[in-house]
Order: sequence, then structure tokens, then C-alpha cells
Amino acid sequence: MELEKFSFGMGDRFAHQGEAQLKAVINAKEQGVSITPVWNKSNREHKTVKTEPGELRAEADAAVQALGWTGPYRVDADHITLATVDGFIASSDFFTLDVADYIGKPAPESEIEAFVARRKKYIGSLSIPGIYEQFEITVEMLRDVANKFLLAAIEAGKLYKHIAAVKGEDNFIAEVSMDEVNDPQTPVELFFVLSALADNEIKAQTIAPKFTGRFNKGVDYVGNLEQFTKEFEEDILVIKQAIIEFGLPENLKLSVHSGSDKFSLYAPISKLIKKHNTGVHLKTAGTTWLEEMIGLAEAGNEALELTKEIYIDALGRFDELCVPYAAVINVNKSSLPTAEEVKSWTGDKFANTLRHNQQHPDFNPDFRQMLHVAYKVAGEKGDRYYAALKKYKDIVAANVTENLYERHVLPLFLS
Repeated sequence: MELEKFSFGMGDRFAHQGEAQLKAVINAKEQGVSITPVWNKSNREHKTVKTEPGELRAEADAAVQALGWTGPYRVDADHITLATVDGFIASSDFFTLDVADYIGKPAPESEIEAFVARRKKYIGSLSIPGIYEQFEITVEMLRDVANKFLLAAIEAGKLYKHIAAVKGEDNFIAEVSMDEVNDPQTPVELFFVLSALADNEIKAQTIAPKFTGRFNKGVDYVGNLEQFTKEFEEDILVIKQAIIEFGLPENLKLSVHSGSDKFSLYAPISKLIKKHNTGVHLKTAGTTWLEEMIGLAEAGNEALELTKEIYIDALGRFDELCVPYAAVINVNKSSLPTAEEVKSWTGDKFANTLRHNQQHPDFNPDFRQMLHVAYKVAGEKGDRYYAALKKYKDIVAANVTENLYERHVLPLFLS
């Protein structure tokens, strides 16, 4: 199974927006760009809202049938580990292998020695075509890379082989996720990480490295745009060379995680994937859940009151909701509106405070990040929340489609 050049990971916490999401991809197709939709949901998200992996597959299949989509589509077991993968194997054909917990933990000394021995031919000056800088490789540097990343590659290999033993190696797509860590990987580190993935027989088709800067969920990139652009291009070039050097799949491409609303990055990414004729995978994560909240707020009536209730409840559980996402959010609690303020808001005020329009005077990125991780509260509302989504389906769906197409697909794939 081969992942296409352009793919778009679409998270849907509550499995109600499959058709609205797919319409954004259909709109792109009508403009001449083929994008593979990938519905993704993690074990943590399933547990939080009390759903099962098979429900995501059912949502994707139903959306595809309802809209007559004839192109490829995937269902991603997002951020999966050996401890959680088995529940996803039957319903998923895309697996994001999460090895972040093993980064920085040393592998057995014998494995490190073997890794260094396999890479000895690179000691000296390493040149990557297209990158001006020459990389000086030493035994100490190889050992340092091994100490940081080799155990993660070994564990990813165990997970990959476990999935392959059940599904068959040609029946799924593997992505390796290294993004939810504190420090970015340098291009030369990525080169040797890819060598370790090849050593462990992982036929990865996408890799999600950690880039410089903050990739906070649901809001724009915070960091040095020039440095990101340099890293992204160098990583493209590293991947191209690693494919040749280590026999990795020819369609291996970069994946941008926590990609929701990284608007300032879309122009340089778009330019670079065209320049190098390469693909990209973007995960939009929880953006859809926020668009549901915007639609419900705009609907008014009991739906607006429900959105206010969800926010106020979440505000009182700030640490519980935010701490698990500390690596990927940065909420200034003092900038959050109080419960009393929100109680008086109109639907437009709530929607404009949440919608990611940085030019609107009401937009509040702290409010948006807070609600991004507050989907647990909505899930606890159970039937009330789902009933509101069904009752106000049209206004919610319009927001979901517009967000994905206008703010993500257009600037990234059609600019």
C-alpha cells in the first residue's frame, strides 16, 4: 500500500464531520489537486470521548459512500504504541508509530556499537546534495545520535513488525512520529535516524520530525520562520539522499504534526514542495472540534448555552486538561476570559473569539488553545452535545468545510 504525494490528516474527535471534511478535499480535486484524506484519531482521544477505533473507520466509509468519493482514503491509528496498537489493527490502514518516549534513552551498548560500525563509512565530511554545509561526522557524533535515537528506532521496529505480522507488510502505511519532544532534530541527525529505521526494516512512508519553534495546537507557528524554512528544505534533501543510501521507500515524505493552523508556514512549505517536486502530509488534529464549537455558538439558543457551559467547566479544570498537552500548548491563563464574561457573550462574540482569524479584534489564541484540549468536557456532555451537532448540522458543517478548504488546503496545496 502506497501513500500518495499529498495527504491530509483530518482529526474528528466526535466522528460527526466526515462528510464536511471530505468536501474540502473534493473542492481541491475540482481545482485540479488530488489530496488523500486520512482520518486520524489517537488512543488517548478514543479513551477521552469513550469511542472505539472501528467507529472512525465507519465514519470514513460512510462519508466516502455518501459523497461518492472514488479516490484513495486512509484511517490512521494516530500516535500508537505497542501497548495500544492491537485495538486499531483491524480498522486502520495507516499507523503513526509514536516513539517520543524513547528519544533520549540509550539503547544497549551492543546495539550502539553495531550502529556505529554500520555507519563508519560516513566518518569525515558528509555532503548532502543541495545542502551547502558540509557535516563533519565523528565516532563521538555517531554515538551521540545513537544515544538519543537508536532505542526509539528499535522500538519502532518492534511495533512495525507487530503490525506487519497481522496485516501483512503491504497492507498498511507507516509513519514515524518524533515531533512531541523538546528539542528539534538537526538534518544530520535525521539522516542517521533514517538509517536506523532502515536497519530495523521499517518501510516508513512519512516521518514527522520536531522542527525549531513552537507548534502549539490550534494556533499559528511561533518561532523563526527563516530557520524553519531552512530546516524544512534541508530535511527534504536529507530524505531524498537517505532513500538512495538506505533503501527506504521512494515516496517517503515529511509530515507536519500539530499542523493545525500553522498559517505562516504554509507559504514556504508550498514553495518548497513545488521546488523539490515532493509530497507532504499535514495533520490538522483538533481543528474540526473547534469548528463544531464555532458553529454551535453561531446557532444560538441552547447550542450557544452549551458552548458557554463547556468553556466554563473547562476553565475550572484548567490543570487537568492542559498538563497532558504541555509540550504542544502554551496558554496564558491570565488572558482567558472569566466565566462571568463568557456568560454575557452573544454567539457572534463567542465564535469570533474562537475562530482563527488573527485580524479580528475578538480573536483570543489562549481561549482557542484552552478549548482545543477541552474536548473531554464536551464528551462528558454525551447526548446533549451529540444532539446539538445533529440539530445544527448544516451550520457546523459549513464551518468545518470552510476552515479546512479556505485556511488549509488553499494556501498549502493551491497557492
